[in-house]
Parts: sequence; structure tokens; C-alpha cells
Amino acid sequence: MSIATIVLLFVAGFLSGVVNAIAGGGTFLTFGAMTLAGLPPIAANATSSITQFPGYITSTLAYRREFAGLWKSALVLGLVSALGALGGALFLISLSNPAFRAMVPWLLIAATAVFAAGPKLRPKHAGQSHPATPLGLALQAVTSFYGGFFGAGMGIMMLASLGLASGGDYHRLNALKNFLSIVIAAVAIIVFSTAGAVSWLHAAVMVPAVGLGGYAGVAIARRVPQALLRWLVVAAGLGLAVYYFVTG
Repeated sequence: MSIATIVLLFVAGFLSGVVNAIAGGGTFLTFGAMTLAGLPPIAANATSSITQFPGYITSTLAYRREFAGLWKSALVLGLVSALGALGGALFLISLSNPAFRAMVPWLLIAATAVFAAGPKLRPKHAGQSHPATPLGLALQAVTSFYGGFFGAGMGIMMLASLGLASGGDYHRLNALKNFLSIVIAAVAIIVFSTAGAVSWLHAAVMVPAVGLGGYAGVAIARRVPQALLRWLVVAAGLGLAVYYFVTG
């Protein structure tokens, strides 16, 4: 791995941690950087799951107080999420790199659109919390399948599905979302690792950078408008989609 590649991966990982801490969407940057570094699409996608995993853990710990009374809902939703993620991850590794590559620009456009619409998709008044509904569980299963398969924009999709699955205020939903992201990512990582789809060398460069970016994001949030970062991520997603269309 060249010095230029290491710098590219580290900077992208750092920026990913920053935008995840403030606006979300760091997966666009990690996946894009690993693509530019020469990884095949499936390996880039699988390795990106590794780099995002520590952030899910720290985000869940930050919500440990809100999460204290959510275990019953979390266990049911966690089981559904694990099964959905398993299906998505297995589907990914069943594809060839050319087949997945042909899907990537369309996936990126869809994920970018979801990310751009994020503020409108987040439940503002989800009502009182309640046991998970069949419709909500079905939506969570679909979201988890997508998370195991690709993952970009998954957090925003999950907030919407959880609003229907169990209701409650935003912080309750976000606490559940962070925990379920751990479940989805863990299942995907196990599948990808077993299949040999992960580039651990690239992950080793990015993981500490994502951690540093997440820590720095708190300070940066006080100076940089969240809307600006959101549209920078949207631009990155669209630019990456164009790159795949042009080079495909």
C-alpha cells in the first residue's frame, strides 16, 4: 500500500467519523475511498462495515441512560435485525463483483436520496412507545436486509421504521437505532470475514481515523453548520455514483 493510499484512507476515515458524529453518512466516504484505493466493490463494501462498527458502539454507550428501559423491545427488534442482516450479507457475497458493481451506482443514488431527505424522514412525533407492530417489524427486517447488503443511509431508514415498529420520542428511537446498528454490523462482519471479503489492512488504517474523527466531530459541530456537512455528503454520494456510471 502506497503512502498516498494510506493518506487517502486515513483522511476519508477521519472525515467519515466527523460527519457521522454530526450529520451521518460516513459510509459514503469510507466506501468511496476504498473504491479509489483499488478494492473490488464487494471488498470495499464489506470493509466499510468494519470501519463503521466502533462508532455504533460508542453511540450506543452515549445513550446508555435512555437505553436502560428498552431491553424488551431491543431483544425482539434485535432478533429481526439479525435475521435481516444475515440475509442481506449472504446475498452480497453470493454476487460476483461485476454484478454488484452494476448495482452500486443505483444503490448510491437511492441511498443519497434517502440521506438528503433525512430530516423529513425522521419521526418528530412518533407517539407513545408500544410493543412492536407486525408492520414495523417487517419494515425493520427490510431495513436490516439493506444494512447487511449495503448500508449507506441505513440509520435514517431505521429511524423511520422504528417509529412505526415501537414509537416513542426521538432519543428513544435513536438509542434503539444505535443498538440495532451494532447487531446488523456484527452479523455482516461475521459473514464477510468468514467469506474472506474483508481487507483487514485497509480497515486497520481507517478504524483509528474514524475514531479520531468521531471525537473531533463534537468540537467541529460547534463551528460548521450541520446542513453544510449534510450537503457535502450528498455531493460525495452523487459524485461517487457518477464515477461508477462513467467507469462502468
